[in-house]
Amino acid sequence: MKQKWRIIVLWLLPIGLILLISWQLLGSSTPNKLKANSSTNNQRNAVVARISYGRFLDYVNSGRVTSVDIYDGGRNAIVEAIDPEIENRPERLRVDLPGVTPELINQLKEDGINFDVHPAKNTQQGSGIIGSLLFPIILIGGLILLARRSNSMPGGPGQAMQFGKTKARFAMEAETGVKFDDVAGVNEAKQDLEEVVTFLKQPERFTSVGAQIPRGVLLVGPPGTGKTLLAKAIAGEAGVPFFSLSGSEFVEMFVGVGASRVRDLFKRAKENSPCLIFIDEIDAVGRQRGAGIGGGNDEREQTLNQLLTEMDGFEGNSGIIIIAATNRPDVLDSALMRPGRFDRQVSVDAPDISGRLSILKVHSRNKKLSVNLTLDSIARRTPGFTGADLANLLNEAAILTARRRKDSIGINEIDDAVDRIIAGMEGQPLIDGRSKRLIAYHEVGHALIGTLVKAHDPVQKVTVIPRGQAKGLTWFSPDDDQMLVSKAQLKARIMGALGGRAAEDIIFGKAEVTTGAGSDVQQVASMARQMVTRFGMSNLGPISLEGDNQEVFIGRDLMTRNDISEDISRKIDEQVRKIVKECYEETLEIVKDNREAMDKIVEILIEKETIDGEELCSILKDFTEIPKKERFIPNLN
Repeated sequence: MKQKWRIIVLWLLPIGLILLISWQLLGSSTPNKLKANSSTNNQRNAVVARISYGRFLDYVNSGRVTSVDIYDGGRNAIVEAIDPEIENRPERLRVDLPGVTPELINQLKEDGINFDVHPAKNTQQGSGIIGSLLFPIILIGGLILLARRSNSMPGGPGQAMQFGKTKARFAMEAETGVKFDDVAGVNEAKQDLEEVVTFLKQPERFTSVGAQIPRGVLLVGPPGTGKTLLAKAIAGEAGVPFFSLSGSEFVEMFVGVGASRVRDLFKRAKENSPCLIFIDEIDAVGRQRGAGIGGGNDEREQTLNQLLTEMDGFEGNSGIIIIAATNRPDVLDSALMRPGRFDRQVSVDAPDISGRLSILKVHSRNKKLSVNLTLDSIARRTPGFTGADLANLLNEAAILTARRRKDSIGINEIDDAVDRIIAGMEGQPLIDGRSKRLIAYHEVGHALIGTLVKAHDPVQKVTVIPRGQAKGLTWFSPDDDQMLVSKAQLKARIMGALGGRAAEDIIFGKAEVTTGAGSDVQQVASMARQMVTRFGMSNLGPISLEGDNQEVFIGRDLMTRNDISEDISRKIDEQVRKIVKECYEETLEIVKDNREAMDKIVEILIEKETIDGEELCSILKDFTEIPKKERFIPNLN
């Protein structure tokens, strides 16, 4: 609102100035004329009779005219004449003249008639002055307005002197509202960072034994694991000046700006030493130099060079600790990763089941959970979830609870929230009987293989309710966080992915298989190729056969090289086809042997639309023996 009024005032000022100047110009040049002509104007307004120019000449020749007042440059005249018919009474008449001619003036002089020529009002001169002043005043007013607006915008012309200054947010004592107690599930990372805080608060504890304060700490991990949250906790605990910014805030389109901002950042940091600098997404400015076509001497590299110099250069950098976060450590420049710059690399990985339980305890503080719902069950239900995923899970469950008008979050809300996060929003149930039956057989095929193959993860539930792009889903839930995967487990996963296509093949025939297994086939091809080329789980032996497929932006060469011969490539393709063929044949045998059980499960699934893993196993027990799967139960105490 204030900005709006400011713009209105800026526009009204030039207009008022124009009116004032115009009034002054006109007022100073014509006040006496206005006074002198006021009586004349009254006289002109009093004239009611008008005569022609010819009759006016007759009046002059007959001696009836006593005086003539000429106006408007000779176009009009007020004539005083004597009317002999009315006792020589004078009358005032108005005449339209063709102009002031010498003949008329001479005749008036010869006849002794009083005449006066009144000059025309100089309105054109006044308008000309106004016109000449109007454009410069509007131009000046517009420039003032643009200057005011640009000063309020970052990077505007009014801030040219500030363009090379750092954009880092500065806090003498950061109040982030986050402490180390609010961060859970990353105990190893917390321990390393707590030492950094202790370095700042009690440096003599370490310097007494010869230890030096670390120059930089690099937080590495996938998105959502809590890297930025840890930085906030450090800022909240340290009690020292804190600078925070993103890596992209260094680089601009103008050459030299990034390096200038780096210099200004460290200049301010040295003035407030000891202090902390947090750079989020440092890969935006710290990528490997010399990448791309011909290396390149771009602005980002100059910024990185200045950053390297400031962190550990000739002058030194005591009392400043840099904390950076990235999820792409593979693209960072090697000079940035060496000791003396980033002395510590702290891995912030996805939490295990114990870490998930700790994170859930933090995020459930303000949530009302049902008595029957335990955090242990949620932790086991969510393998692979990061801290951000778990926070989102509880929030989605709370939203569903409020939508269903319940008083507390239950297991159903947790399950629905997990399904929504992983697979998407729930769609409308299928109505078409044929499509619903085909999808049911496809999903039961996945579930059947997942249950009867010992090395496969157990089935959690099967549903024909669409979610996201999928028309039906089969959920598998591993009992533990699998860090290492065996060859038997990989083959079991390939068979599980092929279970849907095998069910379509057996039930409907080869000519009626659908595109529903498209994503399954892609997963199968990827897993089989990795078994051959990456993990050495084929007849080609335990060697890595992956080609050098580095992308251009992180490599030094424009063209990529392939160190694998054509003969080896052909053998790789043969081994991939062999693995997939063997797995598919085993899958077909299992589906054929359990056709009756599959028909029974499909009928129940079509009726109920969702079957959990326990109900599936209870149905299968009546038809075949279910292999006992080893279950890992961690100690959460």
